[in-house]
Parts: sequence; structure tokens; C-alpha cells
Amino acid sequence: MRPLHVGLAACALLAGTIGYVVERHISSPALEKAAERPVTIIAEPETPLDWSFLDLHGDSVPLERWRGKLLVVNFWATWCPPCLREIPAFIELQRRYAADGVQFVGIALDQTEAVASFASEKAMNYPVLVGHDDVIRFMQSLGNGIGGLPYTAVIDANGELLTTHQGEWKLDVAERALLSYMEHSKSAAN
Repeated sequence: MRPLHVGLAACALLAGTIGYVVERHISSPALEKAAERPVTIIAEPETPLDWSFLDLHGDSVPLERWRGKLLVVNFWATWCPPCLREIPAFIELQRRYAADGVQFVGIALDQTEAVASFASEKAMNYPVLVGHDDVIRFMQSLGNGIGGLPYTAVIDANGELLTTHQGEWKLDVAERALLSYMEHSKSAAN
């Protein structure tokens, strides 16, 4: 074995040993007290439109507000470069297709102040909501098992999930997908 590998193995063994000792031999009264409290399990919303998040003013906004529209929910953060690159495309698509019943909603996994500043600077023309653990749970319920950002979900007028997209969604690809779903919706309505 090379000296570097031996050193890394020794560090890993030492870290594991310290973690074991701390876990087994150090107790915290606060942890013991917390363990005695009953755990309340909160049921997750059943459909995508049952979820609510806070807007940039701290008000709760239900996604149900956009029932009847082709809803494009984009999960993003100000610290995520691919998220920031795709937002101008979403601003443009919102401008082009709002009159056709398309509604983008950005849900940021981030701090409200940072999101508000970014949204104002970029003149985002669609609603921006924020959250933390609730955003992660919602993404997971929509199929984002890895929790990566950006993540976009397209939800039909009845609240059914149509598709998801992991990673940056380029304008031309997103537009083709939206036009396809809009055409399908028109056909189904006739």
C-alpha cells in the first residue's frame, strides 16, 4: 500500500472510532428528553395541488390556486448555477404562453431574502414560493429521489402529474414539451 492510502485509511478509522465513542458514551439530557416526547406524524398531501408553500411575503399559497392551468413547477435555489441559467427561459415561456393557460411557479429551496432579491433583480414574471424540508418532501413525492436541483414538474389542469425533468431544462426542449401537452389538452377537451 502507498503511504497516502495508509494515511487516508488511518484517518477514516480514527473518525469512525471517534464517532462510535461519542455515540456510545456521551449522553445529552436534551437528547434524552427529546426522545421521551411523542412523535407526531404529519400526513403528506395526496395530490400535487394539495401542497402549499410560503410566498415572498410569508403568506401560505396553495398550488390549488392554479387548478385548471397547465402548471409548471420549477424547484430551484439561488446557489444552484443550472437553476439560474434556466430561469430566463421560464420567464420567456411564461410570457409566451400565459394567455394559453400555462402557469409557471418557482419553488425555491432557499432563504426568503436571497430569493426575493434574485426574483426582483431578474424581474421574474411568475409566482415564487419558498420552503425547506417541505420542498424536499414535495420533490420526492413527484419522483425526485436524489433531491437534485433544478427539478421541474408539469401538472395538468386536473392536478395530475404529466412529466418531470431533472436538471437544467433548455428553452427549446421545454417549449416543445409544453406545446405537446397543450395540444393534448385541447384534443382531450374536444
